Amino acid sequence: MATGTEWRAIRLDLLAMAQEDRRVRAELAADGTLFEGYHPRMREVHDRHAAGLARILDDHGWPAESRAGPDGAEAAWLIVQHAIAHPALQRRALGQLVAAAARGEVPPWQPAMLEDRIRVFEGRPQRYGTQLDWDADGQLSPLPIVQPASLDERRKSVGLGPLAEAIAARRQAATQGNERPPVDWSARQREMHAWLREAGWRT
Repeated sequence: MATGTEWRAIRLDLLAMAQEDRRVRAELAADGTLFEGYHPRMREVHDRHAAGLARILDDHGWPAESRAGPDGAEAAWLIVQHAIAHPALQRRALGQLVAAAARGEVPPWQPAMLEDRIRVFEGRPQRYGTQLDWDADGQLSPLPIVQPASLDERRKSVGLGPLAEAIAARRQAATQGNERPPVDWSARQREMHAWLREAGWRT
């Protein structure tokens, strides 16, 4: 069992990783290369942070708010949410996040968003509509959703606002961040499916 001093050090490590993630993303977004597939520099950051988080989970379990503070816990969620080339880690973390949310140790939107990401990568409809991508018409739109009629109720239950508001905010952020739809949408879909097989999400 980690001591308070150890958890304070873990919190600082998690915050540093999250800060690096955001900094590198912002740099790559600024020159436009972030949006040209999975940038090798971004992947290196994600892979290195995934390994660091896995060591924390092995030694201490999930960095919940009572251990790592609200900011440290959110940093841990960000790291695992971006560990997209590590299916086993994301699935393992989801179980721990669900348990932590049930204890009131993390906000329920954290496991909800990770669950959606995992379901999308596995080729299943998402539950909360948190995962958007460019559609064939060049719009950022939610990927397939299970039982869409009750979606906003599910979103509210985990602390998320209405889907329409989320879509509008995401599209506005994309415009402000100079994101552009893929030139060849079909080619991008083929590249994505190839990457999902390479990463081990699909066979």
